[in-house]
Amino acid sequence: MPPKLVALVEDEVDILELLEAHLHQALFRTSKYEDGTSFLASISKEVPDLVILDLMLPDIDGLEICKILKKETKWANIPILMLTARSTETDKVVGLEVGADDYVTKPFSPVEVVARVKALLRRVLPRMSGKVIRIGNIVIDPSQHQVVVQGKRVNLTRSEFHILHLLASHPGRVFTRQQILDVLWGQEKAVIDRTVDVHMMNLRHKLGPAGKRLSSVHGVGYKMEEV
Repeated sequence: MPPKLVALVEDEVDILELLEAHLHQALFRTSKYEDGTSFLASISKEVPDLVILDLMLPDIDGLEICKILKKETKWANIPILMLTARSTETDKVVGLEVGADDYVTKPFSPVEVVARVKALLRRVLPRMSGKVIRIGNIVIDPSQHQVVVQGKRVNLTRSEFHILHLLASHPGRVFTRQQILDVLWGQEKAVIDRTVDVHMMNLRHKLGPAGKRLSSVHGVGYKMEEV
């Protein structure tokens, strides 16, 4: 099996070279892009296994690139590690809202970045049966990785899909935030505390009126309402 390909989208050449050196040492392949336009032009030719994405690029904002990737089915499952000088929790939450999988702030340790890359690529989401789940007007098809609401397909990130499938597989059961994180990440947790809340907010928004079936239990967690 060839080494995993990590796309580096960063306009600071020194950072590109630093990350490339450490990733090569860890036996990854890399492709480098100093702007978003060249990266988006290349991804149709060779899809990377993971993207390290700077938010402050000279042409396209990194958040917009993240949105573009997550809207396309063929790219939606690519893990994205955001790399930026923006360090507030609000900035991190915004990154997660548009589909990023992890977040590292500058200045950073390249060793830590490589460790997080490895954690994201080791991340194995739970196996799902191929059984189609129907709750109200929500139809979840694990074999197609597809969610349909009132006949219209809803595009979800990988994490959002697995949270929805988990809750829908056990309607009425309350899952704590920790239990949801354990299902998604196992022992490879590199996320901030509000990750689950952000994913749930996104799910409710994307499901529209059907999102009301996803309810929060104050101080405990979340569940899927049966009726």
